[in-house]
Amino acid sequence: MTDPSKIKPSHTQRAAYVYIRQSSPGQVEHNRESTARQYALADRACQLGWSKEQVVLIDEDLGLSGSGTDKRSGFARLTSEVALAHVGIVLGLEVSRLARNNADWYRLLELCGITDTLIGDSDGVYHPALFNDRLLLGLKGTMSEAELHIIRARLDGGIRNKAARGELRRGLPVGYVWGEQDGEVLFHPDEAVTGAIRTLFERFAEFGSARRVWLWFRSEGLSFPLQTMPGCLPSPIRWVTPTYTALHHILSNPVYAGAYTYGKTKYERYVDEHGAVRKRTRHLPMDQWSVLIQDHHPGFIDWATYQANQARLDSNIRPRPHQAGGAVREGSALLQGLATCGHCGRRLHVHYRGRNSAPGYHCAGKDLVAGRGVYCLNVGGTIIEQAVANAFLEAITPAAIEAMRLSVEQLQANHDASLSQWRLEVERTRYEAERAERRYRTVEPENRLVARGLETEWESRLRDHSAAEMELRRREQQRPSTINPEQLKALEKLGSDIRQVWNATTTTDRDRKELLRTLLEEVVLNLKRTEGRAQLTLRWRGGANTLLDIPVPRFKPMGLRTDEDTISLLRRLATLYPDEVIAGILNRQGRKTATGERFTANQVGSLRRYRDIPRYQAPTTPPDGELVSIRKAAQILGMNTSSIHRWLADGFIAGEQITPGAPWQIRITNELRASIVQQASTEYLPMLEATRKLGVSRQTVLQRVKHGELEAVFVRQGRRKGLRIKVVEQQPDLFNNQGAI
Repeated sequence: MTDPSKIKPSHTQRAAYVYIRQSSPGQVEHNRESTARQYALADRACQLGWSKEQVVLIDEDLGLSGSGTDKRSGFARLTSEVALAHVGIVLGLEVSRLARNNADWYRLLELCGITDTLIGDSDGVYHPALFNDRLLLGLKGTMSEAELHIIRARLDGGIRNKAARGELRRGLPVGYVWGEQDGEVLFHPDEAVTGAIRTLFERFAEFGSARRVWLWFRSEGLSFPLQTMPGCLPSPIRWVTPTYTALHHILSNPVYAGAYTYGKTKYERYVDEHGAVRKRTRHLPMDQWSVLIQDHHPGFIDWATYQANQARLDSNIRPRPHQAGGAVREGSALLQGLATCGHCGRRLHVHYRGRNSAPGYHCAGKDLVAGRGVYCLNVGGTIIEQAVANAFLEAITPAAIEAMRLSVEQLQANHDASLSQWRLEVERTRYEAERAERRYRTVEPENRLVARGLETEWESRLRDHSAAEMELRRREQQRPSTINPEQLKALEKLGSDIRQVWNATTTTDRDRKELLRTLLEEVVLNLKRTEGRAQLTLRWRGGANTLLDIPVPRFKPMGLRTDEDTISLLRRLATLYPDEVIAGILNRQGRKTATGERFTANQVGSLRRYRDIPRYQAPTTPPDGELVSIRKAAQILGMNTSSIHRWLADGFIAGEQITPGAPWQIRITNELRASIVQQASTEYLPMLEATRKLGVSRQTVLQRVKHGELEAVFVRQGRRKGLRIKVVEQQPDLFNNQGAI
């Protein structure tokens, strides 16, 4: 009930806004009573104390949902006016008319509470600044949002339940109509429509490419049915020039395989870059479809054929990395889409070079190797294709005669399919002409305006019929002649030499590639350029593999080459130093590039990458100890330089050398310092005693020390200074692992 005490003069001095909304255009058209009740709220505002001039109607949101997904300009205008304190009261038939989601509703309540604005509906007037009124309004908003959810849940539940039984009627694609029984799907009664669709699937089984089927329809001048109102009977069909998209949709639609589907797409909400909430449709994979009922109705193809068609369509698209495939193109490269790299598994790309456009293959992967993109493989294709073609011809020769017979029959079938479509076209145009004639003859002669229009339509249909008959006669005259026994024998003789057919000028590159794909699934190419050969692995359909080893040209030596001695030095230096340091070392030694110039870091890097020399990788943890010269090491260790040189030769000390002939450097570590002692314990014996006790030569003892199998220290003071070897009882024999020393 309305409480008059809530309406103050401060409210009546401002405007009264009446918000009018219906959820859909259908409700606006059919639920006119509800719309009239909302417009009548203007009189309610006058009864509450506002003048007629103060009442503002906002009805630009008619036909929009209040769920929040639609942009409601009227509600945005209302919110702005409330925020500016221009509104004294907001009137709506019910809360659901103002908003169906709490985000919009509570925003409006908050603004009304701040600006002292009233809200009124059919039940009364509320002040959002009062706790009890705000509580009641919040409850109404929650119930309004829940009501929308319940309505949607009921509708979706009924739809999904009916779809699970295959009885939900939706738009059917061209070629199908709904029957009288629940879920009954029938072929279109027009034989020309179903004939065109059957021809489409037959040609795809032959060509294996949606684009080639589309080109065949265009070359034959055939029209294709277009259904403007799907699922209606009688169906309004228009015959138009076929498009690639229309044919591809038919080939990929599971309805033509006799399957009933529901839930193939999913609607998602997301926030775009401008912060607006939008919807998008995402196509789901087959295993995520809500309903999939196979053999629900008669199909143009069976389910196995449909799955095979989808696999072929997927293989015709541009393949993803590391995958073979792709539709057959017009180029001369026979292994296009079949060849893969034996190093990384990527599909090989095709290129053409030279005046004759000789085909070649290169690896698609440009991996960063030592800071530069490098191909795994790049090779000419003439020799490789010839080897694959020879292997293919040897495998297919036993079936050559049968293949020749089938090719002749296929040519005849293609022509018959085209003629069948044109006969149906003549029959259809004849019916259209006769119907136009009947309509013309039934009109009253006095109605000349209608008679002239019907006469023009009749003449147009007659011209279409005459053109269709002339095209049919022309194509019948071009019918291939039948094969007599003598010609069949000649074909069999030609088929026995399949190589002659393969090399014939009438056999196109596309035909050769289609023949290869009938038996070959993949050709793995492993190139060994330095050895002058390539290994081919032919993977046949059915699982058999054939290995081929063919010669390929080696890299020809160039006129200018870097000295092999410099290359050898570069290999050793690359493991220790970066390119800048290597360039300085080479220049200090007086070495020159292949063109006689001084080395730079870029030239060292290019030479290293060309020679496949790995780049220097700095250690994650720096090595222990200080790297010093032999003279400095002798001073640190309290020894003379001759002893250091002798230890280096014997392997007791590990030294580092930038390049052969360069000064040695010693890394002073704690381990090296610990091996230099003033006195040794009794278990460390002099070299002579150690050799006698171990029963081996001095050289063998030094080798064992170098390999870490024996411990040794150096005594640098005393009368018997020198190496001491640690000899332990029960130590394994040096020559056989079972004896004791």
